[in-house]
Amino acid sequence: MEDKILAINEIPKWIKLNNEIMIQKDGKFQFEKDKEAVKSYFVDYVNQHTIFFHDLKEKLDFLIEGNYYEEELFEPYTFEEIKEVFDRAYAKKFRFPSFMSAFKFYNDYALKTDDKTKILERYEDRISVAALFFAEGDFKKAIEYVDLMIEQEYQPSTPSFLNVGRKRRGEMVSCFLVEVNDSLNDISKAIDISMQLSKVGGGVSLNLSKLRAKGEAIKDIENATKGVVGVMKLLDNAFRYADQMGQRQGSGAAYLNIFHADINDFLDTKKISADEDVRVKTLSIGVVIPDKFIELAQEDKDFYAFYPHTVYKAYGQHLDEMDMDKMYDELVNNPNVKKVKYSARNLLTKLSILRYESGYPYIMFQDNVNNVHANNHISKVKFSNLCSEVLQASEVSSYSDYGEEDHIGMDISCNLGSMNIMNVMNNKSIEKTVKLATDALTRVLEFTNIKNAPGVKKGNEEMKTIGLGAMNLHGYLAQNKIAYDSEEAIDFANVFFSIVNYWSLVRSNELAIEKGSVYKGFEGSKYNTGEYFEQYVEETIVPKTEKVKKLFDGIYIPSLRDWQDLQEAVMHDGLYHAYRICIAPTGSISYVQSATASVMPIMERIEERTYGNSKTYYPMPGLSPQNWFFYKEAYDMDMFKVVDLIATIQKHVDQGISFTLFLKDTMTTRDLSRIDLYAHHKGIKTLYYARTKDTGQEGCLSCVV
Repeated sequence: MEDKILAINEIPKWIKLNNEIMIQKDGKFQFEKDKEAVKSYFVDYVNQHTIFFHDLKEKLDFLIEGNYYEEELFEPYTFEEIKEVFDRAYAKKFRFPSFMSAFKFYNDYALKTDDKTKILERYEDRISVAALFFAEGDFKKAIEYVDLMIEQEYQPSTPSFLNVGRKRRGEMVSCFLVEVNDSLNDISKAIDISMQLSKVGGGVSLNLSKLRAKGEAIKDIENATKGVVGVMKLLDNAFRYADQMGQRQGSGAAYLNIFHADINDFLDTKKISADEDVRVKTLSIGVVIPDKFIELAQEDKDFYAFYPHTVYKAYGQHLDEMDMDKMYDELVNNPNVKKVKYSARNLLTKLSILRYESGYPYIMFQDNVNNVHANNHISKVKFSNLCSEVLQASEVSSYSDYGEEDHIGMDISCNLGSMNIMNVMNNKSIEKTVKLATDALTRVLEFTNIKNAPGVKKGNEEMKTIGLGAMNLHGYLAQNKIAYDSEEAIDFANVFFSIVNYWSLVRSNELAIEKGSVYKGFEGSKYNTGEYFEQYVEETIVPKTEKVKKLFDGIYIPSLRDWQDLQEAVMHDGLYHAYRICIAPTGSISYVQSATASVMPIMERIEERTYGNSKTYYPMPGLSPQNWFFYKEAYDMDMFKVVDLIATIQKHVDQGISFTLFLKDTMTTRDLSRIDLYAHHKGIKTLYYARTKDTGQEGCLSCVV
């Protein structure tokens, strides 16, 4: 009993104030208590634990001499310029609008002393350091970046925001995608590279579709291979071991083509009842599904999965690089290709059951991706990343014995950042934000040099890829009294993301001219031929509803002529980036921004989080009785309408969108299969988690204002 009392007494004042949100007064939640919690958190904790410096010079000297900051970051600027950048950030008098936003920043991002007991930087400091880095010595631009980030129009990804300017840091890139070739050298190298990448803070996804299936021959000796599950177990352990100095956990994903003979064993690794010898704990899994499989399932036909090594021996081409519409029947009829027969519909059901139970696997509809992929001439897109929004061309490496020459292919890295839709719309700054964000991401890609992953290094240098995303879609819609699952929301998203795409292309084209360089493979791309622009040069994209028209008052919407001129400019001068836009889930950074996550609907109007021995509450941005019903929870939405909205956004996104499905526990696996097939029909490229809500639990906030 005494212990319990002690624990209660230990709960800080700011937590208690935050918790008072939930104590209703006159039938209403006390949202104002969250503001009081923020104030208490700063007065009673942040201010008490922050090291005091008399001035900026003293602070920077301390941080540089103590090995906290990189001195090189500041060298291109005079001290007066540096001071002006910091002063500019502090002049804004920024205040965190919610306790969760302040807590997330000071808990996860702010620089602390080595023993983690004292705070060394404020939010304004982190932004100023990021601005100096992104501007690369250009003082005027550094001021623009300070304004951009303190206004919360743009938020760098967690690894960029966390690591920028630090002397002891990981990389600033969010994720990596690695092709794995079919030899022991290649497998062991892939595990080594995964650990190296995990060490510097990135999530790693691996394409295992080229690996021999269980029981395939090695040096013509049959039944010699252990298949993909053995490799997954090795990777699972590797990611658990290698993390970023305890700051971020190691995390990985494995993708497999559904036509690979090990597909059933692969899926079994996530069964709740799976044996420990089979089950993978840390590793996420994703399945790559070509249209041919969907066709066979819809026709209730058997389908054949193939043994990849026998395919490669017969055709000199890897299974996952083949067009299954063209090759499937031939592979079936070739006696030299070993295969196994399954029911397509039963496997589709198995996928649904597994996703319903565990959330896995992620799904990538391969032909939906490649039908609109501008760089198919380089390679097909064969897999995705940990959050299923990165979709790029890749080429497998081959690693030889010691002393012999390796063939280095092209792996993928993606550095991400997100716009805050609310602030960009309110400030009418889409053009400015997209251009500055593109430059910031370009700075990260050019700065990144990952020596221990040669395929990643090569891909980064040649493809020059970035991933600009967005957050706070539901927040913006709700605060403007637009239902997320409405036609008006689709209308808004269509116009907004077409404008983002336009300015992204404009800036990439400008950079190609300024730097006198285009990405490797531009020639022969759909950008080069002009084919990419077909959806934009035939019909102007403008708001169709009155409400959405008003939202875009004062914001320039590119005309048909603008798109035609851009098409000509890109065909003539090229693009600097092979890929520009992808929409990541934005977990932690959306809290820092007091935004709703990514472009997804909210899961709860008031989120509950547990830290240590206490709970904290995070009301959705601007939540009030006036917009309560517009903050409809995802589990109460018609998923088919959510698919419609995401499919609309997807038309303007050259990579993918991290798209989570939200399921009530009253739904059946058949319902999930229907949603999956509808998503495929609408052109959705990938499906991330399938989240199931236990609707039997009390405490639903849907009916309480």
